[in-house]
Amino acid sequence: MRSKNWLILSGVLLFVAISEAQSPYYFNKKTDGIILLSGGVVTGVGLYYRSQTSMLSMDDLASLQATDVNSFDRIAIENYSTTADRWSDVFWGGSHLLPLVFLSHTNTRNDIGKIAGLYGEVFLLNASITGLIKYTARRSRPFVYNPDVDLDKKQKRTARTAFLSGHTSMTAANCFFTAKVFSDYYPDSSWKPFVWTGAALVPALTGYLRIKAGKHYPTDTIAGYVLGAMVGVLVPQLHKNRDSHLTAFGGGNGVVVQWRF
Repeated sequence: MRSKNWLILSGVLLFVAISEAQSPYYFNKKTDGIILLSGGVVTGVGLYYRSQTSMLSMDDLASLQATDVNSFDRIAIENYSTTADRWSDVFWGGSHLLPLVFLSHTNTRNDIGKIAGLYGEVFLLNASITGLIKYTARRSRPFVYNPDVDLDKKQKRTARTAFLSGHTSMTAANCFFTAKVFSDYYPDSSWKPFVWTGAALVPALTGYLRIKAGKHYPTDTIAGYVLGAMVGVLVPQLHKNRDSHLTAFGGGNGVVVQWRF
């Protein structure tokens, strides 16, 4: 009877180990604790600086000069397109749905809990860092310099959050996260070049639209792109199984399972 119980228990352990081994990711209390704590702290600090950010006064607006903006970024000052603004919202909003593609295949659908957890950490880190940078840099948006834009739009707190582009950073984080996870689950897929190309182009287009909308300077979108791409790739990479392999062999009382990293 004892031998039979050991055999059943060994079979259960083997099933669990094989199921886990099929996933390219694992969670670690230390790693995830640091990520969650850091995201929480950065969010709190960012909210504090947001509360300390005042609107531009009439004197502030009167003192603004286009020549104060570097020549590379100055091209954005005359832009103000509501159409580009709406389309950038479409790409930004749509990018949040990209991780849902992993529900379409058995391998990733069975592991959707881990993927959702990873995405939650990506979202937390990117949003918190973006918010902190915005409200510490307090850079006036390009449309603030545009005489054709209504005064009420210039005297909002968000008119001082040009650096860096949140639309671009979040879109990049979503796209690069999706490409990274796809590549880790399907390393031999012939679709990888197309997935990565799409991941690179969509946030670039989003950044372009933000410039055309007069909401950001080129350097804002470049910085947002880099931040989002880094977070989107780094979080899954920190959770990736390294040199993992599973071995199972018969023992005196059943099956012995070894899973090494």
